[in-house]
Amino acid sequence: MLTRSDVEQALRTIIDPDLGRDIVSLGFVKNVEIHEGRVRVTIELTTPACPVKDRFRQQASEAISSLDGVEHVDIVMTSRVQGDARIQNSIPGIAHIVAVASGKGGVGKSTTAVNLAVAMAMTGARVGLLDADIYGPSIPRMMRLADMKPKVHDKTIEPLENYGVKTMSIGYMIREDQAMIWRGPMVSGAVMQLLNDVAWGELDYLFIDLPPGTGDIHLTLAQRVPMSGAIIVTTPQDIALLDARKAVTMFDKVHVPSLGIVENMSMFVCPHCGQASHIFAEGGAKRLSDEVGVPLLTQIPLDIDIRIHADEGTPITIARPDSKQAECYHHLAGEVARRLSTLQARKIDIPVMERKPGGAP
Repeated sequence: MLTRSDVEQALRTIIDPDLGRDIVSLGFVKNVEIHEGRVRVTIELTTPACPVKDRFRQQASEAISSLDGVEHVDIVMTSRVQGDARIQNSIPGIAHIVAVASGKGGVGKSTTAVNLAVAMAMTGARVGLLDADIYGPSIPRMMRLADMKPKVHDKTIEPLENYGVKTMSIGYMIREDQAMIWRGPMVSGAVMQLLNDVAWGELDYLFIDLPPGTGDIHLTLAQRVPMSGAIIVTTPQDIALLDARKAVTMFDKVHVPSLGIVENMSMFVCPHCGQASHIFAEGGAKRLSDEVGVPLLTQIPLDIDIRIHADEGTPITIARPDSKQAECYHHLAGEVARRLSTLQARKIDIPVMERKPGGAP
């Protein structure tokens, strides 16, 4: 007679490629129902964006089907994001906070942040996006929310939502052509207010689109917000790579793990003849990845459709979800989720930067 133990023993052959342990010992198998040759198993993953979800489903179905007496197998895939305890103690309801940064401006960081957030939301994850670029907010237009104003209830700001992503930006509070002529302390204070005074609700991932460089906002967030990790966006060009390296170094110094590097504008593929041209050089992000020991997450081409849809407020992940360009961002979402889940599962306790007596970091 088929038993739960038989099913679980079969499922022990499925190994998580990142953690190196089987899905039973990891606690992924949550429910096993057996009735007259029909087996129904619930597998709960650590993220809805798990890049090996379909592989696990197939392996589980094949493993159980090989058992004597099994006539039908039903695999139910669910997920529950394991949150960072430091973040949940600081901002209840948010599981992970991820910075999207670049040392150099103009490398497509905001475009990457928007498409990453939308791609993650498309997996079923609960996602937020904070525009921390006070001087040059781009999120309102890229998310087609430029004409919207957030509501305020009891000094709490309601985020504006589109494409399944909750967003907040200083751009919602000012005219689009208005310049923010503020000094560093005012800017840092505004970012913290946009983070703490917003009714984010329950989020699996909150992405923060940082301004270029390694300035006041970056240091303030690193000191006062327990971030799960950072993503560095760069082009293959040597000048951009110099500043990307500085961004990796900065996050290392403030004890925020760099989840990986995104090489944007990696090549231009001619839409007429299909020939690839490496306008900003070739392989730069891979070399940086090898030198600093931070993985290269994805390479995104220089593509006119990505630019057009960003300007129109319809990210490529929404406008052309099945395109090769969108696939780059879906792949990125999976890799980011995988890295976060692995760090959390290994219970790596990375403290935020402590302040020395007198207030200096």
